[in-house]
Amino acid sequence: MPIMLRNLSANQWFIALSVLSLLTTLMLSFFWPDALFLLVFLLPMIALGYHDMHYSDHTLLRLYPVVGHFRYIFESIRPEIQQYFVESNINGRPINREFRDLVYQRAKGVRDTRPFGTQFDVYRNGYEWVNHSLAPKAVIEHDPRIKFGGKDCLKPYLASPLNISAMSYGALSKNAILALNKGAKIGSFAHNTGEGGLSPYHLEHGGDLIWQIGTGYFGCRDSEGNFDSTLFVQGAKNNQVKMIEIKLSQGAKPGHGGILPAIKLTQEIADIRHVPMGKDVISPAAHNAFSTPIGLLEFVKQLRELSGGKPVGFKLCIGRKEEFLAICKAMVSSKITPDFITIDGGEGGTGAAPIELTNSVGTPLRDGLVFVNNALIGCGLRSEIKLIASGKTFSAFHIFRLMALGADTVNAARAMMLALGCIQSRHCNTDECPTGIATQDARRYNALDVDKKGQRVYRFHQAMIENLMEFLAAAGLQHLNQIEPHHMNQRTHNSEIHHFGELYESLTENCLLDDKTIPENWRSNWQLANEKNWD
Repeated sequence: MPIMLRNLSANQWFIALSVLSLLTTLMLSFFWPDALFLLVFLLPMIALGYHDMHYSDHTLLRLYPVVGHFRYIFESIRPEIQQYFVESNINGRPINREFRDLVYQRAKGVRDTRPFGTQFDVYRNGYEWVNHSLAPKAVIEHDPRIKFGGKDCLKPYLASPLNISAMSYGALSKNAILALNKGAKIGSFAHNTGEGGLSPYHLEHGGDLIWQIGTGYFGCRDSEGNFDSTLFVQGAKNNQVKMIEIKLSQGAKPGHGGILPAIKLTQEIADIRHVPMGKDVISPAAHNAFSTPIGLLEFVKQLRELSGGKPVGFKLCIGRKEEFLAICKAMVSSKITPDFITIDGGEGGTGAAPIELTNSVGTPLRDGLVFVNNALIGCGLRSEIKLIASGKTFSAFHIFRLMALGADTVNAARAMMLALGCIQSRHCNTDECPTGIATQDARRYNALDVDKKGQRVYRFHQAMIENLMEFLAAAGLQHLNQIEPHHMNQRTHNSEIHHFGELYESLTENCLLDDKTIPENWRSNWQLANEKNWD
């Protein structure tokens, strides 16, 4: 009996307590007629709970009828002085709560303007802004597109400036995947599958997909965990798959494989990933299909050919610089280039990772992005390769800032989860997500309304693009490729102000290919880089 009670959901507890309360009140009324007065409180409470379970737009209220309202009550009366929340930070500075609220408002399609000016201290060191123009431009592109596909690509893809970052089915529930992909379909932007493989829920609504191939080769692996080209072709030939991304590392746990706890592993997920039931699904830290920079590029070429010429790239968080420079050397010598590179920042998030790796390993996004952009310029490769930046993007300003540092497009994961209704309860790894997003518990994820949440994902993306283009026009620009480092400003110390072109290094074309023009601060890493070996 105690075990049965412990397994009851919040909905079941509410129903049981409602029935028990009504029966108790009716029984008391036989001895104390005034007890019927309690129905004045009970009946409205029960009606509210019934509405929450069946008609509420909030997954949290569907899962936690009546009591879930306390969360929104406390949030509405919080002291406005508590303008920061500490769940996350960028470069040591807390993310303003305004950003989280901004995502919620744009996803819901409600007014997102603010009274009383900026919420930031504009005189603090580190404050950043874009200079507007006294000759602002008209917005001429309402749906800008960036072409992905280099010289060897037969099926280029026109991508949105903002897309959904990698989140696997397994880490997220099927309803969360369905809602994300539905939003991507409505808004014509891309949805990265994460390394968990192609699932039926990625395919059901027909949204554009970037199929991520991780070290576990989930969905295209044999019984020994090796890459299976036949299974890969079956997935890659799907028309929804627009690009393929090889995952080398991620910012949340660089140098460490992915983890899907056994508690979240269902038979369906096991079948999709081709893994056994009953054990944690752990991706190896490194690939076994290649082990050298040249090998990586040959694998890129192989996947491009197997997919019929679709854009193929790789994702990594920058660590040892000489290792990425080794890849650059291999590109130069082999003439094989990826169509894109995704740079993940060390500040990235995950459902589960050792705290040391989350907090203290991996180059932050801005530094990694600047380094990769410069390395490709220095090797004369930048024009052939698109750069995707991934790491805590919540606003159009964040997209603009990353593009000023070299990104062609931006991926967002956390913001898309917030658009779905995530409240950052940090139960992703326990299978007890209170919003039905990061769980395989059917009682929880069934409360997530796919149609409504898909619309929210779409509305958030749409609002971001609209605001990005208006932001661009206010700066006197009309096209995203006109954004340069000098458009971004930062207060570095008291009254000292510098633009990004002054703060961040900028290499000249092909300078790394001639020993006489290699910058001194790049020389040692360039000399250590070995295109034939990472060791």
